[in-house]
Amino acid sequence: MMVLLPRLQIIAISGSIFFILLLLYLIRKQRIKEEYSLLWLFFGFIFLLFSIWRDGLDYLAGIVGIAYPPAALFMLFILAFFFILIEFSVIISRLSDRNKNLTQEVAIQKSELKELKKMIKR
Repeated sequence: MMVLLPRLQIIAISGSIFFILLLLYLIRKQRIKEEYSLLWLFFGFIFLLFSIWRDGLDYLAGIVGIAYPPAALFMLFILAFFFILIEFSVIISRLSDRNKNLTQEVAIQKSELKELKKMIKR
């Protein structure tokens, strides 16, 4: 017996699979690092799960206490982007600190090089 899926569910499953495949392609082509893509992949699989499991959104909405199940989907989107933005903020902060340290090291090396050149000229 063949089960027919509603058109919206087919679109949601296709979109989730496309999103996951796009992420895997970007990782493979080294356009995005694995460590930065973990949250994207995690939420991609969460959205795929809710695309396949039709009553999942109703179940999640019931647990959280949301009366309108599609609002739970927006909550998931907001939560996903919230965590991803926090991850990027941490990464940017770390890179900013590394950049500052690198700049200081270069300045110190330039100063030492100037001193060495002065000593050689004497």
